[in-house]
Amino acid sequence: MATRRSGGRPSPNKTRKLNIMAPIPLPLQWQLAAAAATLLLALVASILLSGRCSSKKAGGLKLPPGPVRVPILGNLLQVGPLPHRSFRELARRHGPVMLLQLGTVPTVVVSSADAARDVMKAHDADCCSRPVSPGPKRLSYDLKNVAFAPYDDYWREMRKLFIVELLSMRRVNAAWYARQEQVENLVRNLTLAGPKPVALNEHIYGLADGIIGTVAFGNVYGTERFAHKKHFQNVLDEALDMMASFSAEDFFPNAAGRLIDRLTGIIARRERIFHDLDAYFEMVIDKHLDPARDKPENGGDLVDVLIGIWKDHRGTLRFSRDHVKAIILDTFLGGIDTSSVTMLWTMSELIRAPRVLTKVQGEIRAVVGDKERVQPDDMPKLTYLKMVVKETLRLHPPATLLLPRETMRDAKIGGYDVPAKTRIFVNAWAIGRDAASWDEPEEFNPDRFETKEVDFNGAHFELVPFGAGRRICPGLAMGAANVEFTLANLLHCFDWALPDGVVGVKDVSMKETGGLIFHRKTPLVLVPSAYAYRRGHN
Repeated sequence: MATRRSGGRPSPNKTRKLNIMAPIPLPLQWQLAAAAATLLLALVASILLSGRCSSKKAGGLKLPPGPVRVPILGNLLQVGPLPHRSFRELARRHGPVMLLQLGTVPTVVVSSADAARDVMKAHDADCCSRPVSPGPKRLSYDLKNVAFAPYDDYWREMRKLFIVELLSMRRVNAAWYARQEQVENLVRNLTLAGPKPVALNEHIYGLADGIIGTVAFGNVYGTERFAHKKHFQNVLDEALDMMASFSAEDFFPNAAGRLIDRLTGIIARRERIFHDLDAYFEMVIDKHLDPARDKPENGGDLVDVLIGIWKDHRGTLRFSRDHVKAIILDTFLGGIDTSSVTMLWTMSELIRAPRVLTKVQGEIRAVVGDKERVQPDDMPKLTYLKMVVKETLRLHPPATLLLPRETMRDAKIGGYDVPAKTRIFVNAWAIGRDAASWDEPEEFNPDRFETKEVDFNGAHFELVPFGAGRRICPGLAMGAANVEFTLANLLHCFDWALPDGVVGVKDVSMKETGGLIFHRKTPLVLVPSAYAYRRGHN
């Protein structure tokens, strides 16, 4: 069995014959790039200095305020191990629209609902592209996916395809069989494990992986016949780390940055991960193209649909084998970690808030009645559960800084001039905890949504865990369905308690770690007691 990281995602298998370098977390990678740049200063100073953006006002521009920079590195050394927290502290001194210089890259960080509205609504058309980062570019087959592709006609066509073929409500509803099957497995495993302490991380991650895998690859995913599944999970884990780990070239996009990345081994590691992923996707496509394979019903799984588009030459988009692989990568990277970390943060908050836990379980059990499981038609009635999920996403957005944007043209953000080709981070974590938008912002209190009509669908900029505008996460509907249905069954089927030795709920650690997705630093260990069993013996 593959070992797990403390945060809940599977660690790369250390017994593999390949020599796998340990993933380098985002902040450490920044520090590594900074240190390497300093050491090579004598060699590359002229190149770096030529690429520096002037911090002076040009042509009367009113640039956003920001902290003092150091030569060459700019503000890189002011970014700590949790960038969203570092940026909030800096924003408290310099304002909700703040200009940083990360290496040679001008970067604006927005930390308020009003500033986020400017970026993702008022000037969305000017701020909706993506910076080209070498890691995502290589792993997404030269930006043939949706998440990291720059904004252009190609991206618009690909996003439309992605939504229609995978993420429309028709597809979300068609995926109920996968949710119910995986939830049934989860309940059965927890029933067998309890009542004793259980590390929920592995169980939750396995469920999210099973749902996405079944939707993408069909029922064969998760069976013994799918012999390469564990290897695929390990490679995906490394790919996510690579996507999250900025390299020197991200901050110094020139020959000097590429030289540093080559010397530090980042390029070699990126190539190994790409070839591992590519070999796996080739195997999956070949299996689906096998003429001896039984024809799937209802249009088949995601790979069947993508192969159909590729073979039938539908529409104006020139779809290729690499497009199939890039969309599969998007599906897994965007669908597993975000759902699993949200469920784990929700259970973490609930066990620390007994009043809320009792209230949400009471609602679920009143709606479900004597049924053993929550059913799909019960979900619209669970209004308080939906409030609990919203409150969790407010405090713990999976992608704390969202994916970076890049301005396509000059824009006005918060009254400041932001030139074209500026990188933009939306600090969704800071916005969700902004006292200007939320009463007692650090408190977990789902009841606030009884009077505050705010949702995470992109219309309310006080709550943007999935972004908004053209770049809103296309998997929002499917992800919300997966999270809410799983949590409803966990809370209906089990009573939950802390293990012996944990003195009180405040002793439950809420420390976080991560890169692109921030998850719990330590496993969440709880004791599940089967509710149906206890009820039957009252």
